[in-house]
Amino acid sequence: MTPAARVAAAIEVVGAIEKERRPAADALKSWGLMHRFAGSGDRAAIAGLVYDALRRRASSAFIMDADTPRAVVLGMLRRERGLDAETIARLADGSKYAPEALSEDECARLEASDMSRAPAHVAGDYPEWLDPHLLRVFGEERDEEGAALASRAPLDLRTNLLKSEREAAGNMLADVHPEPTRWSPWGLRIRLSAEAKNPSIHAEPAFLKGLVEVQDEGSQVAALLSAAQPGEQVIDLCAGAGGKTLAMAAMMQNKGQIFATDDDKRRLAPIHERLKRSGARNVQVRTPKSIGDEISDLAGRMDLVLIDAPCTGIGAWRRNPDAKWRVRPGALEQRQKEQAEILDRAVPPVKPGGRIAYITCSVLEEENDAQARGFLARHADFAVQAPTEVIKSLGERAFMFGNAARLSALGTLMTPRSTDTDGFYVSVMRRAG
Repeated sequence: MTPAARVAAAIEVVGAIEKERRPAADALKSWGLMHRFAGSGDRAAIAGLVYDALRRRASSAFIMDADTPRAVVLGMLRRERGLDAETIARLADGSKYAPEALSEDECARLEASDMSRAPAHVAGDYPEWLDPHLLRVFGEERDEEGAALASRAPLDLRTNLLKSEREAAGNMLADVHPEPTRWSPWGLRIRLSAEAKNPSIHAEPAFLKGLVEVQDEGSQVAALLSAAQPGEQVIDLCAGAGGKTLAMAAMMQNKGQIFATDDDKRRLAPIHERLKRSGARNVQVRTPKSIGDEISDLAGRMDLVLIDAPCTGIGAWRRNPDAKWRVRPGALEQRQKEQAEILDRAVPPVKPGGRIAYITCSVLEEENDAQARGFLARHADFAVQAPTEVIKSLGERAFMFGNAARLSALGTLMTPRSTDTDGFYVSVMRRAG
């Protein structure tokens, strides 16, 4: 396919997403099935265009003064890809398989690319209803934080220290050019250009042998801040596919015990194969029959309960850009209720002197500091562990990380703009001994 044909295909897919209200991945798969002539490189390039258009939907529409799929894709080529109006005109020239030729008005708007009067939610490419919530956290910098959340994420890997060291794992992956991550001592980062296909990490020997796992650096840091130690008794209360369970197993050097569970047993399905591949032997997966029963026998025994709480997922917008246009105020209210319930459910297993590590992939006050504050008000025998102490788990990286991340009295917030990771929040609360 020509570059122009790829742009035309992207416009078609964005139109299907909006018309049929379906996830981008589903729309792209359907397009691929109906256009089998498109090679893997074509499909990857079209997906990149579609996801970039979703990332910059609001600002692209503002530039073009229209919110049609065509306007969003053309505006994205200017806003995100940095193409000038002349180059875009060559892609949209009305030739066979290309988009219809640019109008005079479209040419003028692409040439001006004027964002000077754009409101914060447009410049930051996020839903307007979220503006007061982001203002509360980031103030006048909310548009820049939003724009960073709209950027394309790198591919991060976590070295499995049960089987390898970072340098050795990196050498095995030399063909994809990984580099050490800034904060996580386990991390490897693969930077991807706009046109690049995601490397087939799952087919790499290093992955198949359990030397690496795919995990954003922010998620790795969140696990580190839990300070899980060899020999401890730990519950991963919202374990899901097991990313942080696996990280803690390595931190604990296969010593002690991790009980991995989740309210939805379907989310636990991938954990069994991942545990086998990783070589983790100190993990017991408990599939729930009813909420709470799977840990009822652990009351008062746990050094650490880790909660990777259900949340709006705003911190992961870089990886799931269409999700931000689907999130609604009602979802935030529902997540807040769930978070409070899970925090309260984490209390009985914690022994005197034990702790709860509360984690979200959100940047909102309501899901982060406000939840920690509410928990402490309900449970007087718990006190927050100062974030300046919590981040000492990062060792020699702690000082620079503390200057980069947002530390409040209750927790630590990472964002793409501040720490070049996904958005993650961590609050550690300790029970009186």
